[in-house]
Amino acid sequence: MTGTIKTLTDKGFGFISREGETKDLFFHSNELKGVTFDELKVGDAVTFEIGESEKGPNATGVSRA
Repeated sequence: MTGTIKTLTDKGFGFISREGETKDLFFHSNELKGVTFDELKVGDAVTFEIGESEKGPNATGVSRA
């Protein structure tokens, strides 16, 4: 899937907006591939898979598009 970085926090996580979806998808820096958390910027295009956690769906395998 593809999306755009919408929010980044200083705690190592953020949210991805997906086209056609109203709810943003949580991601944690542990799920990044080929990029570090510090290299990401709001507005960057990313690819990812959707996984499940105790708190609901989240992005896994996040990398720059």
